[in-house]
This record gives sequence, C-alpha cells and structure tokens, in this order.
Amino acid sequence: MTDHRSTPPIGADLYGELQLAEPEARKSLLRFAPGLVVVAIAALAALWLSEQYGVPVILLGLLIGLALNFVNADKRLAPGLDFSSQTLLRIGIVLLGTQITIAQISDLGLGYFGALIVIMGAVMLSGMLAARLLKQDVMHGLLAGGATAICGVSAALALWSIIGERRVDQSRFTLVLLGITLASAFAMTFYPLIASSLELSDKQAGFLIGASIHDVAQAIGGGYSYSNDAGEVAAIVKLSRVAMLAPILILVGVILNIVQQKREGGADTRLKLRQVLPWFLIGFFVLVLVSSTVALPAELVEVCDKLVRGSLLFAVIAAAIKSDMRGLLSHRWVSFGPVVVTTLVSFALSLLFAMQF
Repeated sequence: MTDHRSTPPIGADLYGELQLAEPEARKSLLRFAPGLVVVAIAALAALWLSEQYGVPVILLGLLIGLALNFVNADKRLAPGLDFSSQTLLRIGIVLLGTQITIAQISDLGLGYFGALIVIMGAVMLSGMLAARLLKQDVMHGLLAGGATAICGVSAALALWSIIGERRVDQSRFTLVLLGITLASAFAMTFYPLIASSLELSDKQAGFLIGASIHDVAQAIGGGYSYSNDAGEVAAIVKLSRVAMLAPILILVGVILNIVQQKREGGADTRLKLRQVLPWFLIGFFVLVLVSSTVALPAELVEVCDKLVRGSLLFAVIAAAIKSDMRGLLSHRWVSFGPVVVTTLVSFALSLLFAMQF
C-alpha cells in the first residue's frame, strides 16, 4: 500500500509549505513569467499587424498595450511588467552602443554637429517653455523636448528612468509616448515630400530628415525614401543625435539631483558615481568604444539591432499596460502641446540649417 502522507496533494497545502519548499532561484525567475508572456504576445501581435498593414510597430505596440490596460489589475503580472519597462529598456540602451561609432560622428563634420547641438538644445528648451505657457509641469516639457531632440520613444523611456515617476506620472508619460509616436509617423510620411517640393539637394534633405524626425527607423526610412544619398546622410545625422543620449541623460541626472538636494536643504551636494553614471550608460559607452575600435561582425550588429528594437517594443507595451487609464483620459488635448511645439521647432530649425549647407 502506497503511503500518500509523504507527498500531500496541492489542495492540502493550506499554509503554503509546498511553495516555501521550492528553490528560491526558481521562484524568483518564475514570478516574471506571467507579465513577460502577456507582453510577448502583445509584441508578436504588433509585429504581425505592422507587417500586414505597414503601420509603425511602436505605435501598434503602444495601442495594444493601452487596450490591455485592464490586465494590470492582476498583481501577478507586476514583476514581469516592471522587468519589461525598466530592465529590458536599460539592456536596450546598452546594446544601442553597438550601432554607433566615433567615426560616424566625426564624419558628420564640425559644422553639421554644431548645428545639431543648437537644434537639440533649442528643442529641449522649447519643450519646457511650452509646458510652462500651457500651465503644465516643466518636467513634462523636458520629457517631450528630450524625446523630440534625441531619438523619440527610446529617449523618452530613458529620460523617464532618470526623471522618475514622482516628477512625471505614468499617464503623462504615456501621453508623451503616444504624441511622439504619432508625430514621428507623420514626419516620416510628409518631410520627404516637403524636401522634394523645396527642391533640396540630397545632402540638405538628408540633414533635414535626420535632424528632425524623432525615431531612428522613421528617420532613416524617410531619408532613403528621398534618395540613397539622402538616406546615408540621414542615418549619420540621426545616429549622431542618438550618441548624445548618454551625455544628456547624465546632464539631466546631475541637474535634477542638485536641485533635489538643495530643495531638501542638504549641504552636501556631492553626487555618487552611480547617480551620474548608472550601469546602463557605462555599458553604452563601453560598447561605443568597442564598436569604434574593433570591426564587429555584421551578423552580431544585426542581432544587437533586433534586440534593441525588441527591448524597446517590450518596454513601450509594458508602460502602456501599466498606465492609469482614468488619469490618461482626464488629460485634455492641450497635454500634447509640448510634443507639437517641439516637433515644429525641430523641423523649422533643421530646415533653416539645411538651407545653409
């Protein structure tokens, strides 16, 4: 006769002794699974719809994530959603370093690079000014301006990780993501047409498109839709903007820490290294140096590019699922104002400089 007392059924585990007996490592990994599975299914749906209808995958991921917002009520999904929106994002920023080399930036030339710095600074300032004029929080304007100035959704995600949810809540962050994604899709469609109507040269059109379109894929795609030469210029200009992501994150982090410490009345405003250079920015710089000094295999660069796109898609979907829909719907259309203003400023200044080249 079999003795069942040594292996009690699951239903008899009234106080969780069986769960407590599981290895801690297994338990810690399994807790991410439910949220990651939901995000992965949403990502696959977004990829399929993007291939079928030609709609930007980030926009579809954002909309699908918002549609799945109700699942956020299930607390079992929280670890996986947090991992997708935070850890995967940071891994994506690190791997982004494989797509950039110092030679690409130097090939741009001092004149073009100087123009980019002016444009990016003016765009970020215009975002904060627009937020103040529209009676919104300045941090909301900084987030919109930084996303527009650097590299769209990926910059918005990275900046938000520095600014923090206490300064820009989840609903306003989602509004910035939605506005940036729509603006970037609009720009990819119409900026090449505007450049053609103005009869810009390939170099001028490439600079305009690379300096003003938010997301990397849309900027490069818009450039190549004009011409191959314009596409190459747009790619270099856009990647130069992406290379400024880490320095700007460091600058924003330093300023916010100093302001916070002064507000709290602390006399010691010294910053720890991890506050100035979080691990993912150190990883980004290391990979930029590696890709600049060693010819990485094309297959490895391609794999890293896909991982970057995938991690950003996961982060966008998870952030959308975690959004407070009630808070999101409570915002008026004027909340998109900083994104609209920064988009217009970016285009106007990029066109002005492009006409000079």
